[in-house]
Amino acid sequence: MARAIWSGSISFGLVNVPVKLYSAVHQQDIHFSQFDKNGNHIRYKRVSEKTGKEVDYGDIVKGYEAKKGQWVMVDPDELAEYRPEATKTIDISDFVALDEIDPIYYESTYYLAPDGKAAAKPYNLLLEAMDKQQKVAIGKVVLRTKQYLAAVRPVDGTLALSTMLFADEVVPASEVVNGKSSGKDASVSKREVDMASQIIDSLTTDWDPSRYQDTYRKQLLELLKKKAEGEEIVVEQPEEEEGQVLDLMAALEASLEQAKKGGAKATRAKKSTRAKKSTKKTSKRSPSRSRARAKKSA
Repeated sequence: MARAIWSGSISFGLVNVPVKLYSAVHQQDIHFSQFDKNGNHIRYKRVSEKTGKEVDYGDIVKGYEAKKGQWVMVDPDELAEYRPEATKTIDISDFVALDEIDPIYYESTYYLAPDGKAAAKPYNLLLEAMDKQQKVAIGKVVLRTKQYLAAVRPVDGTLALSTMLFADEVVPASEVVNGKSSGKDASVSKREVDMASQIIDSLTTDWDPSRYQDTYRKQLLELLKKKAEGEEIVVEQPEEEEGQVLDLMAALEASLEQAKKGGAKATRAKKSTRAKKSTKKTSKRSPSRSRARAKKSA
């Protein structure tokens, strides 16, 4: 049974819905510890840059670089005065259309469950009303010691809370590319757009997250299992591929031809099945390259 990591209430208007917060994500990352070449654990110490002596945790303060080379020191008591008050409330201020929020604003997602029998009815009322109107509730919540912008939305018959970035935390796309790339070489013809559209159409299917697997993690676990059993591993270095000048039209024509050969699917169900087989074949073809990356990463 999952354990709640926070409890409080959703507040909108004069209505309060007691809820508990549960993590909606279980990361499958593989974690490594550090050792020296003789197999001894590596430990880190807090050491003064000037004296080289170890510093007790209680003697450490935080510093903020106001400008190059100028640091402002702040002690924990000063920081505590400015921590947001833990109100135990998700304060809803607005309801907006779901499709108006760009996914770039979403951070971490959690499930909200009613806290007690008395909370079930107002919880279901909010859930059904939001689902019917396809609306998302926007508000603020304090988790641990940080205030977050949050979106509460219906997901598979339950309410989910996603922490969000504030507007000034999102880098405008204009800082990377100012609209469409300009210039004679960057312009595209109608024929090229039509061909690219056909390739997209041939690869279009229903969203099924189970189709996509972390093949790197699977192969890395296989490597670690074999090493734990004492098997000697020989890593083959992949051949370096020489860079090629891309002929866009030729690439589009070849891609479209490949899509027609392997993409003549009578139904979306057949498309999904073939995609799964293709993924498995790809995994079996390149274990040496993945293992080389695994060793480098480790």
